[in-house]
Amino acid sequence: MVDVAIIGAGPAGLTASVYARRAGYSVLVFEMGMPGGQASTTDLVENFPGYPQGIAGAELGMKFYEHAQAFEAEFVFEPVVRLEAQGDVKKVITNNGTEEKEYEAKVLIIATGAHPRKLGVPNEDKFRGHGVSYCGTCDGFFFRGKDVCVVGGGDVAVEDAIYLANMCNSVTVFHRRDELRANKRSQEAAFANDKITFVWDTVVERLDGDEQLSTVVTKNVKTGEEKEWHFDGCFIFVGYDPNKDAYPEGLKVDDRGYVITDERMATNIPGVYAVGDVRQKIVRQVATAVGDGGIVMTDIERYFREGAH
Repeated sequence: MVDVAIIGAGPAGLTASVYARRAGYSVLVFEMGMPGGQASTTDLVENFPGYPQGIAGAELGMKFYEHAQAFEAEFVFEPVVRLEAQGDVKKVITNNGTEEKEYEAKVLIIATGAHPRKLGVPNEDKFRGHGVSYCGTCDGFFFRGKDVCVVGGGDVAVEDAIYLANMCNSVTVFHRRDELRANKRSQEAAFANDKITFVWDTVVERLDGDEQLSTVVTKNVKTGEEKEWHFDGCFIFVGYDPNKDAYPEGLKVDDRGYVITDERMATNIPGVYAVGDVRQKIVRQVATAVGDGGIVMTDIERYFREGAH
């Protein structure tokens, strides 16, 4: 039995672990992969205060992890398959592939984050890992000197296009609108890069190839014209969906599956909180995740004061 169980070791979960340990609570953090969350897959984080020259996402994620370790938060690196949250004793059930384990806590913090959304086009799953990727910084190396495309127009899409242009022969960006949603600085850098080409008002209709992706079929949303393109890789950045596989029964979520909380990060279940990208919110950035992780402890301390056992 621990005081606080945190599901997810991204910036929000790790910040919450530091605040909880500083407040004197026992903490167990559950993570199924590498600490750092989505931030760890970003090539360069330029907008987190304290790093005026920017910092590699993976390095920033490790700094969060080391900070939590310094305050003696404990970690369990196993997938969480189920959360039971009714009553004063909360349960976290993990499965390492061979057996289930059960842990108990007085409070649960859901910090499971979000994952890249798929396009939902034919053969997308078939070519995942064989030409289709959702992370330029993770997989860009495999496409060194090759021609690739990027699908999307937000910050991640444009920033990854710039990153890929450093190693790929060419980068073609397909965007369904006629202007980008990315921040102005990234847009200016991308437009100034000779290796990046933008194709507007265009969506991907189909992915083709044999064992490996070779052809991307697009459609112009205004004219209806279809066109075949030959690429070695297709990087997809069209938004995120919450990681909701282990939500406890009765948890209130919005129509997209994001957890609904109040401004103190409390959910509709007493003793259950949500922080970071998994929460219904307007902005999903490292800074806002860290903010959530710091705020959540104020209500947890109230919860303990008012009678949690």
